[in-house]
Order: sequence, then structure tokens, then C-alpha cells
Amino acid sequence: MQTFLFKPVALAATLVSLAACGGGDKASDVNVLPTGIAEVSRTAYTATQPGDGASPATQDLLTGGLGKAGLGLPAAPAFADPLNPTAAELRRNALHSNYRGIMDASAGSGYGTLYGPNIDLAGRDTLGHGLIPGVEYLARLDDGSGRKNVAMVVQVPAHFDANNPCIVAGPSSGSRGVYGSIGSAGEWALKKGCAVALTDSGKGMGLHDLMDDSVNRIDGTRASRTAAGMLSHFAAQITDAARTAFNTAFPNRLALKHAHSQQNPEQDWGTDTLASIRYALYVLNQEYAPTVGTGPQREVRFNADNTLVIAGSVSNGGAAVLRAAEQDTDRLIDGVVASEPSAQPRTTAGYGVQQGGVPVEVYGRALIDYFTVGNIYQPCAALAPSVTMGEASFFNYMTLARLNPAAANRCAALASKGLLSGADTAAQATEALQKLRAYGWTADHDAMHNAHYGLGNSPIIGMMYTNALGRFSVLDNLCGMSVAQVNGSTGDVVPVSAAVKAGSFAIGNGTANGAPATVVYNDSVGGAKAWQFAVSPSTGKADLALDAALCQRALVTGVDTVTGAALGAATVPTKAQSDAVRAGMAQVQLNGNLRGKPTLIVAGRSDALVPVNHSSRAYVAYNRAVEGAASKLRYYEVTNAQHFDAFLSLAGFDNRYVPLHGYFNDAMSAMYAHLKSGAALAPSQVVRATPRGGQPGAAPAITAAHLPAIVATPLAGNQIGFTGSSVNVPH
Repeated sequence: MQTFLFKPVALAATLVSLAACGGGDKASDVNVLPTGIAEVSRTAYTATQPGDGASPATQDLLTGGLGKAGLGLPAAPAFADPLNPTAAELRRNALHSNYRGIMDASAGSGYGTLYGPNIDLAGRDTLGHGLIPGVEYLARLDDGSGRKNVAMVVQVPAHFDANNPCIVAGPSSGSRGVYGSIGSAGEWALKKGCAVALTDSGKGMGLHDLMDDSVNRIDGTRASRTAAGMLSHFAAQITDAARTAFNTAFPNRLALKHAHSQQNPEQDWGTDTLASIRYALYVLNQEYAPTVGTGPQREVRFNADNTLVIAGSVSNGGAAVLRAAEQDTDRLIDGVVASEPSAQPRTTAGYGVQQGGVPVEVYGRALIDYFTVGNIYQPCAALAPSVTMGEASFFNYMTLARLNPAAANRCAALASKGLLSGADTAAQATEALQKLRAYGWTADHDAMHNAHYGLGNSPIIGMMYTNALGRFSVLDNLCGMSVAQVNGSTGDVVPVSAAVKAGSFAIGNGTANGAPATVVYNDSVGGAKAWQFAVSPSTGKADLALDAALCQRALVTGVDTVTGAALGAATVPTKAQSDAVRAGMAQVQLNGNLRGKPTLIVAGRSDALVPVNHSSRAYVAYNRAVEGAASKLRYYEVTNAQHFDAFLSLAGFDNRYVPLHGYFNDAMSAMYAHLKSGAALAPSQVVRATPRGGQPGAAPAITAAHLPAIVATPLAGNQIGFTGSSVNVPH
């Protein structure tokens, strides 16, 4: 093992326009680091057998040295010093948490038999422990402001074939850090022998503790903001005086990069992905191209013309690869694979969505649009008699004592404000469920509203994305909300644990999901409380911070959510705040032009987080309206699959849903075969997967029979086609 730390360079020096373009420009004789990239380290990981992963010498590219068995364990290895974990330990545990964060690592769901580090791309158990040695480059991308600092990692497996070069670009899913796609794009690429270009796309575990002014560096270790300097992953742009005043008024608050960077990072997800590809080409030249004369510089051996590039990722990463393809004027990308993408079409005009020949009334809405609707109605809808669950399981969140009464209070509060009209909880909940269906969710999502709201997805997204889109400061407390660690029993704000903070790079997913940050409603009656415990001033009841949810909806619409009156300079929120959010929404929408690139979209029909009517189905129709006959997009919709494979081991998920992960792998392999040998891509189709069934928490083990393949000639009843300008998906 060898680790080389690159000397820090002045930011200005990295931004100088150079005669030879970096990243393998075919017109250049010398390999030059792409503009804006500053390298941090190069490390060779040589382990082939599982170890403790405590040092680079015992790690690999995919599993952090843990292997198939280690990734299968729920808990990552402990840090030798929990208050001062090393960069190597943080990397190991980040690989563990991010791998498990997007897939189910339980045997019953297929881990170790249908997928996992030991399973090759043909579905066979041939790879032993699954460790993959190779080299890894860590770098940061900045725009000249010193504030962007997007983390980038390029991994080159030891079995990379320089005579058959390929790169897979895998921007992170969700708000995850740079290793967020290690279990999807990363694993497929490394097994195939491709280099993988990972990026956090301006998200990740940038955790700024405003009390002690400490931050995460790019490598995950912590330091004061001053000591971290240019290697700070994220620090809120506030003065010491403002921070001191804020701490006095709102002690123990935290700032998160995705929410509080004031960069609206989503607008750059596409360009960040393209930058990661340019950096990967540069890395390949550094590793495999001959030197120029006797000097240290390398020739340009690899470029976009002779290196196959697939951009493939899931969720927010899926949206990023679509956006990258739309923006790829340099023709870096050859093919695209997007699984459950959070695609947001720029318009809903000129195309439509149908299911079973019946038009869908509401489709193609922006993510924050439908999330702010869900944030209002989901907790009430979860109590509808038609979807109430009898089992006491992890899936049934409304069995939690603190949520069920508050959900009933939410129903009553909505009725009192004229947003529902039912006379009792059952009628109000049924009406709330119908409102969700009318806004693009379907009957396939009915049971998921319970789990999604109980997990906090809507309150978290509602808070984080309105802040991000509007470029608000952590000081703004938008809609009365902030972020902090809380007491899990009472919801009170507490100082962030030193050990949790030290390990945040490894354990956190970049959101305020409780590890370590939780969404806090500052305006709760009696003092700040976590959203689950909050009492709204307008109702005087514990109603899951309804007033904040109504405020967030107003930011999206520009009108008061209850009265419909236009926002003004003195309203809450203000018109200016809403204008900022709406401007940010426009910046992140997709244009539908994939530039003729072959593209595969995979989605689960039961995905209630990113509903297909608003995302995958709508984007397929939008792309057809934009590209017409030139479109090379195929769409595969899998029944009984939802957004979070990682939950499939949990009671209630296990017997209802199937993993989508294998279909992403199949799509990647199909795209590779298409690009390399011209193999035809299967037409758009519904894939009718079968749940495992059984009792919640005791579902039988999944088999290949539950997961039918994407086929070259789908049955007529499974074919996805077009009726006029509308995509038509069969029931």
C-alpha cells in the first residue's frame, strides 16, 4: 500500500486556463489536471482477503477490507479512538454504511445469492469475499469561490484493461457523500474492470457545528474551520459575530451542506458528473499513459473518443446522470442508466401520462412541489381505514405512540383550517388519501405513506430542499426550522455528541434523519422540539409541526396555503422567500433532450418517495416530446418494487416488496453490451415481479423466480408505448 498526499496549491493556480485541456483532450499532447480540480491524495489499496480495514494496507476499493461477510453485518467496526477516528477508518465505515444504505444486506432478500460482492455480473457466486484491489484518487472541485468543494473519487481496479478502457460515472444518491454510489455504480464498474468516477455533487456529510466552529474535511476527519481551510468540506458562510449571536438565540444548532451551502447544489449535479468523467480520464492517463520525454508529465492516451463511458446511478444520482447527458456538449457520455431517478421535467405541456389507457391528471411536478403536498396530508392519510395496518411492525410507523395521536391531531387541524371536510378522523384520513392520489400518487403507494412519513422523509425533504433551492443561510431558520441533535424521548435539542460528530462522515447520509441531525421546529409551543414532538402555535396541539409544513407549501406556490391569498412583504413566509425558492426550482429542472444517447430508466411502481407519475413516466413522455423519433430512451417499470431496497429486511417490507437493485445491474450490463457490440436494448416494458409473501418479519427467502428478467419481446399486456403524445403504461 502507498498513499501520496498532494501538496496543497493556491486555488487560483488550479483555475488558470491552460493551453492543454485536462482529462484526455485528444488534441493535447500533455495530460493536464482539469480546471477547478485540486487533488488531495492517491492511495493504492491492495487487500484481497478480509481484514479489519483499519489502515489503507488492509482495505480494498469496494468493501473497505471488510468483504462480503463484513458488509453483511449491521454494525461497522468500531474506531480505535471513537473521538479521533483516522481517515482510513472513516473511509472503511463510510463504505460499509453507504453500501448498506442503498441495498438490503440480508440473506433472505438475496444478498450473497442474487447480488453482493461475491456475485459476479452473470449472477454466479464466483468472487469469493469480493475484495477488489486498485488505486483511488481523492480530489475536490471548486468553482473559484472556495465554497463549492465537491468531493470526487476515482477508483481504478487492478484488473482494469488499458486496451479496453471504460469509465462509469456514479454521482451519489440522496444527499449522500462521495461513496454514496459504491453499492450501485461502483460495484458494477469495479466488477466489470471499469474505472469508477464518484462524486457527492455538492452534497454529503458537510457537518458544521456552529457551537465550536468545527467542520468535516474532505477526507472525513474533523478540525476547526480555520484549521481545515481549503480542505473544509463545508462551512456555513457566516461571520464569527453572527455565529455567536445565533448560538445565543439558538444554541446547539448544526448546518448541513446540502441544505445550507447557499449554492443550490442540485443545479450543478450534471456539470459535476461531467467534471468527474474528465477527472477520471486524467487519472487513467496518469496511471497508464507514457511519460513525455524524461519528465514527470504524461501523454494523453485516453480520451472521450476511445474510452467507453456510462453514466449510471440511482435516485438523485439518477437525476444527475440524466442532467449530465442533457448538458454533455463535449460528448463525454456514451450511454446512461438511471434507476428510480428524481427526474423533474421543465414543463408538463406537450405530453401526458396514462396508466391502462386512463390519463393521469397530475404528473411531472417538481420534487419539492409534491413533497410539500405529501408533508401536509401523509400523516393523516396513513390513518385511513382502507390502508390501516393491523400488524405491529417496523413498517407500521403509526403504531409509535408519539405519532398516532399527533397524526389524528393533524387530521383535525386540517379540517379546522378548511383543508379537509370530514367529520371524524376516519373520514378526514380517507379524504387526505384521496388528495394524495389526486396529486399523482396511486393505489400502489397507499401503504407506503405510513412508512415514509414515519421515517420523516417529508419533513426532512420539506426543510432541506426549501433551504437549498432558495439558497438560505442557516441563520434564516426558514419556516421556523433548524437542525440539531435531539433527545429521542422528548425531542429537546441537545449538544451534538462528540463521538457522533467525529464519526459523522462515516455514519451520516447528508440529511437531517437523526444521524446526527434532526429537523427541529423552533416555534413549537413551549420551546423548540423535534418535528415529531412539535406543537403548532395555530392549533396548540402536537400535530407534527403543521404550521411549518403549511409555510413550506407556501414557499412553493407563492400563496398562503390556507387562505390562498398572495404572499407579501410581511407574510410568513414572505413573497421574497417564495420567489427565491421558485427560482431555485427552475434552475434544477430537466430539459428532456438526451442528445440521442441510449438511455435506460428503471423504476419501481410502488415508489412513493419519487412517484413514477411525477418522475420516470413523466420524463419518458417529455423526452419523446422533445427528441421525437431520435429518442433512444427505454423504460422498465417493476411492479412491487419501491425506493428503499435497504428496508427490505424489515417486517412489513420483506413480504410486500422486491429489490430493484438487480434490475439496475441488468440495465448496466445491457447498456455495456449495446455500446460494445451493438446488442439491441429491450423495448420499454412492465416487469411483473412477485413479492415473497408470508408474514411480516418472516417472509420466505427470495429466489430468482420472484424477479423475472427484462425481456427482448414483452407480452402485449406488458408493453409500454405511446397513445399520441402520452406514455401509456399498462396496469
